[in-house]
This record gives sequence, C-alpha cells and structure tokens, in this order.
Amino acid sequence: MNTNTLISLKNIAKVYRSQNVETYALKNIDLEINQSDYICISGPSGCGKSTLLSLLGLLDSPTEGQYFIKNVDTNTLDMDQQAELRNLHIGFIFQSFNLIDELSVFDNVALPLTYREPAMSQADIQSAVKHALDEVEMGHRAQHKPNQLSGGQQQRIAIARALAGKPSILLVDEPTGNLDSKNGDAVMDLLDALNQKGTTICMVTHDLRYAGRAKTQLKLLDGEIISYSQARQDTHTENTSAVSADTAEVI
Repeated sequence: MNTNTLISLKNIAKVYRSQNVETYALKNIDLEINQSDYICISGPSGCGKSTLLSLLGLLDSPTEGQYFIKNVDTNTLDMDQQAELRNLHIGFIFQSFNLIDELSVFDNVALPLTYREPAMSQADIQSAVKHALDEVEMGHRAQHKPNQLSGGQQQRIAIARALAGKPSILLVDEPTGNLDSKNGDAVMDLLDALNQKGTTICMVTHDLRYAGRAKTQLKLLDGEIISYSQARQDTHTENTSAVSADTAEVI
C-alpha cells in the first residue's frame, strides 16, 4: 500500500437480501484514495454512488471485501471503534447542510468536536472553530443562527464544521444541490481552494460542470466502476487559493 494512501477498498460488495432475492448495490469495487486527491464519483441514479459514499464514511458496512483507512482494517472494529475512527478522520458535507437552527454558527461547528476521544479542551475547541470559520471566511457570522444566513452561507458553515476536526478526508455529497448557480460556483471555488491547500476530497455530484473540476473521475454503473481517469489540471482553480471578496458577497 502506498505510504500516501488514506483509504483502500479491496473487492468491496454491498448486497441487500430480501427473501430469496439478492440485489448488489456495489460489486467488485477496488479503490485507493491518496493524500490530496480530489475524486468525483458520478453515474446515473441508482448506480451506487450514495452507497459507496456511505461505506467510505463508515456509515454502513460492506457485505464483502476489505476497507482500510490509515492502514486500519475497519472490518476488525466494533461500531463504537468505527464511530471514533469516523470522527477522527472523516469530515462530511451534505446537500441539506444539516445545521441545527437553535444553535449559533459557532456551536454548530463546535458540536462534532465535543464527541472527540480523548476529549478536547474548551480552549482547543474554540481555536479549532475559529480557524475553520476563518478558512471559509465566515468568522464574522459566528454568533448568528443558521436561519439568519443564505443557503450559500449555510453551506460554508457546513464546510467549516467538516474542517474543524482536521479530518484526513472530506466526503462531499451533492454540495450544490440546494444552491443557485452563483452560490454553487462559490462553494465549488472554496472546495477547489481547499484541495489546492492539500485537503483530500471525495465528492458525489450529478452536475457535470462541477464534476469536471475534480482531478480524478470515477464513474459507476449498476454498482461497478466502469471508468477511472485523471481529468483536468487547474482549469478552474488558477486563482482559488482564497475565495474572492466578490464571491463572498454572493453567498
């Protein structure tokens, strides 16, 4: 295994059984994700994209095969150990933001850190949250509630929440699905910039405009990988080391 490998899937299958019927959601999946990779998973509805992302995020378990993350065989872990590994290494960004309206922006970003083992000090949590909010240029919104923000701003907060724990990889599920094109572009610019700084990203999207931004294209059909190819280099991201002030105004 490559020393830069974060995640390795070997002969993964996910089978759903109902009475005497077996349905393969995934089969024969072999995949390595290395540090600083930017991978887009695409394919038609029902092809297994969401199932694969759930397996990568330790939200579900494969029926067959092996899943290693940071050289740890996840098949040997119980549910509590998998949850600890997930909280340590994986950041999630969802289409629906999944923010809690009753909590401030700051407390939303801090929430996953309160479940860390070993426990983080309040000072360390405050420092991590401040850094994450500054990373997405939302520090000035720390005491606002999510329902006081636009959709684009809420997605930035969701990204900050994923970044706060300094995960090994971001798993991104349709990040622009609830956004208009301007806000979608701004969020994708931010993800591009994060990847340029070294953040590893694995993204699912139906939008071909955004899929093309990833360095690597993985296409699924009927639960199998049908193609895996290197894509463009920096056609969209020449100037995304930081999100521009104009973009910040949009969202």
